Amino acid sequence: MRVFVTGASGFVGSAVVSELLGVGHRVVGLARSDASASALAAAGAEVHRGSLDDPDSLRSGAGASDGVIHLAFIHDFSDFAGAAEADRRAIETLGDALAGSGRPLVVTSGLAAIRYGGDLRTEDDPADPDSPRASEAAALPFSDRGVRACAVRLPIVHDRGDHGFVPTLIDVARDKGISAYPGDGSNRWPAVHRLDAAALFRLALEDAPAGSVLHAVGEEGVPVRDIAGVIGRHLGLPVTSVPSDQVASHFGWLGAFFSLDLAASSTLTRKRMGWEPARPGLLADLDEGHYFGSQR
Repeated sequence: MRVFVTGASGFVGSAVVSELLGVGHRVVGLARSDASASALAAAGAEVHRGSLDDPDSLRSGAGASDGVIHLAFIHDFSDFAGAAEADRRAIETLGDALAGSGRPLVVTSGLAAIRYGGDLRTEDDPADPDSPRASEAAALPFSDRGVRACAVRLPIVHDRGDHGFVPTLIDVARDKGISAYPGDGSNRWPAVHRLDAAALFRLALEDAPAGSVLHAVGEEGVPVRDIAGVIGRHLGLPVTSVPSDQVASHFGWLGAFFSLDLAASSTLTRKRMGWEPARPGLLADLDEGHYFGSQR
């Protein structure tokens, strides 16, 4: 297949590109900058210049493809609503370009934006309509317009080169001189290794039924006190609790996320897609030490 990938040079996107190329697909990656274009070319992908706020580039890239994987998102937490709106518009543009073709559109969603009532979030739990990020609401209706649309919900994604939540926790610990966790630290973060997530995106592109929701969850829930414990051990810092009324001041913007209990299951995804994560878990990946090296 000739696959158009947005966010192709990013942390997850670069792994997806490698996964697709490794099984013989052709990849066309959206590149906003010269650096992204160079990285894509070096990886063996074709370069398509454009951005999320350039609908013509999205339309032409999708229209010339056999399928689309949409990974790009503007990670600006100072204007999350604006980033979510840009994501919605991009998905609608991509879906319109594929309408009536039967081709796949795989979009990225998050586990935090789920309305659920049990201990574990599952694939059957709907997205929260009040969440600013409306990736699923934008994409899945295209299943009724001749698009094989599906959504992959991501947990915490870890591996070398990560610049997301876990490195931010490490920076906070270094800055504050303690490795902290909120409250009793029993709330849980689901996690997946980047290469396992990439394999699921490929499977979704190839075989996911229209309208399906998949969970790229390798570990259902890692207690945040255990995450703080590994960070503290590697940095040689004390590990301690932060009271709930001090979480925001201690962790900054990350506090709201680090306090959530996000445990989630991927049982249905594994059964439906034959997906079996095989890479190290989050704590084992942290224990390899690369998160604490000079390359960051």
